[in-house]
Amino acid sequence: MPDVQKSLHSKVPSVDSILRLEPVIVLIESYGRSLVTDSIRAVITNIRNQISELAEQALPVLEEASIVEQLSLFLDRATQPSLRAVYNLTGTVLHTNLGRAVLAEEAIEAMVKVAKGASNLEYEIDSGKRGDRDSHLDKLLCELTGAEAATVVNNNAAAVLLVLNTLGQRKEVPVSRGELIEIGGAFRIPDIIKRAGCKLVEIGTTNRTHLKDYAEAISGKTACLMKVHTSNYSVQGFTKEVTAQEISVLARDRNLPLIEDLGSGTLIDLSQFGLPHEPTAQEAITSGVDVVTFSGDKLLGGPQAGLIVGRKDLIAKIKKNPIKRAMRLDKVTIAALTATLQLYLDPDSLAARVPTIRMLARSVGDIQLVAEQVRDPIAAVVGDAFAVSIIDCQSQVGSGSLPVERLPSKALAIGTTKGKPGGKLQKLADAFRALPTPVIGRIQDDAFLLDLRCLEDVDGFAAQLGDLKL
Repeated sequence: MPDVQKSLHSKVPSVDSILRLEPVIVLIESYGRSLVTDSIRAVITNIRNQISELAEQALPVLEEASIVEQLSLFLDRATQPSLRAVYNLTGTVLHTNLGRAVLAEEAIEAMVKVAKGASNLEYEIDSGKRGDRDSHLDKLLCELTGAEAATVVNNNAAAVLLVLNTLGQRKEVPVSRGELIEIGGAFRIPDIIKRAGCKLVEIGTTNRTHLKDYAEAISGKTACLMKVHTSNYSVQGFTKEVTAQEISVLARDRNLPLIEDLGSGTLIDLSQFGLPHEPTAQEAITSGVDVVTFSGDKLLGGPQAGLIVGRKDLIAKIKKNPIKRAMRLDKVTIAALTATLQLYLDPDSLAARVPTIRMLARSVGDIQLVAEQVRDPIAAVVGDAFAVSIIDCQSQVGSGSLPVERLPSKALAIGTTKGKPGGKLQKLADAFRALPTPVIGRIQDDAFLLDLRCLEDVDGFAAQLGDLKL
């Protein structure tokens, strides 16, 4: 080892001496002595590595202020929760990887209230006896959907599994080939049917299925008929699909229950917000479907949950299935879902109070104003190496909802002013993700794009731009 490096290594302070520094004593009060001590050791190792690599150029890292700063940064990273808030500027409103629906303020307040102390989760206040946690939701869901009864589980995949296991175990379930969907995470309807203990009977073809296909598939082994909404893709051209109403007539004639999985699911006609119509739970019930399943954290705009509504006798059977206990909702989720559903009692205020609907219905003009607010602050921090412009773009709904629909939007396009953009843009994207509240965009057409449809906290976003390190 050269003499210079040897001399510098000898100047690295000990753990004990750093622990006695006044700013470090303050850090101990916040983080605890054990974590601070371990972090100091890590900082010292990093300092020694820099000395070995940079020699005299590493002198600044030996200064007391630098050591305290390094330690503070290390402690901040070490205590940063893995699950964090981010800015979703990807252009996908219901982004599965980014947590799907943003909850309404009413839902957040409800969660906090029940989380802070004891609650009547399974307790009837009037009678003083044990209650049913479904009671907080079933009447509300029945009112909103027109169903006779309802229950809830932790997600829609669980809802489909539970319904099939209850009504079709060891029996056959006919499903159109055009509805054998796969959603994110390799969730496949055929696999769920198998895991539920049922036998899938494929009917029709990918593009065309007729009512006679359902009729011919029915035998003494048939448990129920099933329809699956193809929410994440579209079959176009020479096609034929049997409606739920048509199948329900056949199902009643053969004394079989009809199940429909709406997937994303919604309780309102989205066409009023300029979006294509998506089948609602109310429409399914009106069409004669006996059991309907749909998600809580997609178009509904609530927490992750699987909602099951339908005939009273069938829902009662589903609730008695022992598997349901493994799928039940906790008190915080029930509170959030209840508060979200209550907002649907006043449909005229949904666009203002439910963030998912508000973001989907957001006008291009409003997004343009946001773009104009944040363009100059971003240009100031990225410097002359990049050019920032406002461009037209298209957002998408996401999470398997309205798969072919595109929403006109505005984005900030950050491109390089010289040289090849590839590596520079990736470093730029990395830098935005390294902000205190990570900013998630996308690289497209030789630019880093920030689609602003989902940016509502403009002040919070702009305030942290000074921390961008390129």
